[in-house]
Amino acid sequence: MKPFAYVRATSLPEAVAAHGARPGSRYLGGGTNLVDLMKLGVETPDTLVDLTGLPLASVEETAAGGLRIGSGVRNSDLALHPLVRARYPALSQALLAGASAQLRNAATTGGNLLQRTRCPYFQDAAKPCNKREPGTGCGARDGVHRDHAVLGHSAHCIATHPSDMAVALAVLDAAVELQGPSGARTLPVTAFHRLPGDQPERDTVVEPGEIVTAVTLPPESAGLPSRYRKARDRASYAFALASVAAVLDIAEGRVRHVALAFGGLAHRPWRATTAEERLLGSAPTESAVRAAVEAELARAEPLRDNAFKVPLARNLACDVLNSLAAQDPAADTPDTHGPRS
Repeated sequence: MKPFAYVRATSLPEAVAAHGARPGSRYLGGGTNLVDLMKLGVETPDTLVDLTGLPLASVEETAAGGLRIGSGVRNSDLALHPLVRARYPALSQALLAGASAQLRNAATTGGNLLQRTRCPYFQDAAKPCNKREPGTGCGARDGVHRDHAVLGHSAHCIATHPSDMAVALAVLDAAVELQGPSGARTLPVTAFHRLPGDQPERDTVVEPGEIVTAVTLPPESAGLPSRYRKARDRASYAFALASVAAVLDIAEGRVRHVALAFGGLAHRPWRATTAEERLLGSAPTESAVRAAVEAELARAEPLRDNAFKVPLARNLACDVLNSLAAQDPAADTPDTHGPRS
């Protein structure tokens, strides 16, 4: 591992200044991803600016009835927080589906959002990877890509984002708070991660020196039926082949609010806006749900070895949405749209 300097920040301004004064700096939270990449030689920071001493580890109820989650809150604490479990169950489910208990005890909210892809070509400094070293090519495209993207990929990168938590935050309409050299700003979590395009080295829209300080959950999605499900190669300690987070609110037999997002399919959590538009205001019959999900996944461009992800994601999404619809007593009406194939 390359030698590096270490700064333990005691305030946000000190952290931002320390990062800005040292080219090649990285912020350190739980370190569950960054330290691994340093050991592999993928990340080679000159300086680590430690954020663990900052007051960023609380979960607070907002005046409007939402939640403000500090970026230093550990994944295990967030998953088991009573307000999260009661009001935003999909978020708790997603966190508990990710990693092992030991890693959840160390990983932070901000670090989870900022974690980098687990693509083996990115993690192996001897292999070509445009994300790690722009211009060297994408080794996965003609290589091993069973786990890679089927939506939103480009000729330069087909990696997927590994976060479970981020998929749940996408359907809950969360926002991310940032603090940096130019001050503070807030943006929707759906605008936080980027598709690869011709700059796959940029995972997010975070500017140099910016710190993720908090994630906020709005009161509008609090208490609505929500769920997260994940398909993986083994029962635990595995990243998603495909995952689904959904929120579904039904009134008088019609969909009053719906949000759907996929994980494991793209460079960022994929908000399924086409499916949402088709379902909003309709009766959530099984055939209507299936048609909406298939319309969304019609945009998929699977590669040689990962076409199985499309029906896998479709079946997951249909199962999650149908199970949420079944929670509503008014959703017992028979499906009148004909047999399903």
